Amino acid sequence: MDAAPRNGSQNVKNSTSNIRGSISAMKLSEMRELLALEGIRLTRSLGQNFLHDANQLRRIIEAAELTTRDKVLEIGPGLGPLTAMLLERAGEILAIETDARLVELLRSRFAAQVAARSDAPRAERRAALRLLHDDALAYLKREPRDWRDWKLVANLPYSVASRILVELAQGERAPQRMVATLQLEVARRLMAKAGDQDYGVLTLLVQLDFEPAGWFRIPAGCFFPEPDVDSACVCLIRRPGLLLAPEHRLVFVKVVKRAFSQRRKMMLKLLKQDWPAQSLENAFATSGLSSTIRAEAVSLENFVQLAQLVGAGGGSSA
Repeated sequence: MDAAPRNGSQNVKNSTSNIRGSISAMKLSEMRELLALEGIRLTRSLGQNFLHDANQLRRIIEAAELTTRDKVLEIGPGLGPLTAMLLERAGEILAIETDARLVELLRSRFAAQVAARSDAPRAERRAALRLLHDDALAYLKREPRDWRDWKLVANLPYSVASRILVELAQGERAPQRMVATLQLEVARRLMAKAGDQDYGVLTLLVQLDFEPAGWFRIPAGCFFPEPDVDSACVCLIRRPGLLLAPEHRLVFVKVVKRAFSQRRKMMLKLLKQDWPAQSLENAFATSGLSSTIRAEAVSLENFVQLAQLVGAGGGSSA
């Protein structure tokens, strides 16, 4: 099908209007038609693989356990198939999209929701959508905010999914729940336990504040275009309390990254590059850890204890 000019014809307007009139999941045929009519070519570097399977979208929504009081952060809404379902369940959605062409399309599709006011009288209130044209990771770093009353529900761009989750997951201001679609290999790392092959830095940086609450696989055929990797949706729930005081968090991150810098080497030997040997040996003995243990066998709880002990009793030698 030949692409129409960007400023569009009546067919373009009718197409976007028809989709906007039915706030529901988009079929694959509708995605193809809309992209062709708008003259939009997807960009692989932006990780633009749109989930179109209605059953998988419903499973994501169910995992989020949404109510009309919920505020939702969606990163990478694309053409809006998940956005449409979020608007049916949540009270407020902030959607961050880096592609200006898609932002324009979303503003047209969800015009009524973008115009909705969250401070309207309850009887008149409907889900409000705020669309933000920005790089999501840059936005999160540039404008730190309190996400405690929010939930992340998103089909994350695979190229930055891990960094976005780590950025959001840290500390007392993290969202109450994160439901995210990402690469299967990343999902396995997020769900891993000590001793698992996938256990590592990402596991610990996220699980410090979040408990894994399940995941499910999503076949490549559920996306358009089909990604080259397998995908999965994970659900992470913020822990009810902090495992580690804020003053020890930088030490925790440093310990974890150094410990996994060479997975097959003994952890104690690696950590001696950054902390005095005696301080580390005392910390290992107090934690009940063998001096020959490798990082992949050390639990989250033990890493937390090491960070507390090293942070309190031994400064970096660097």
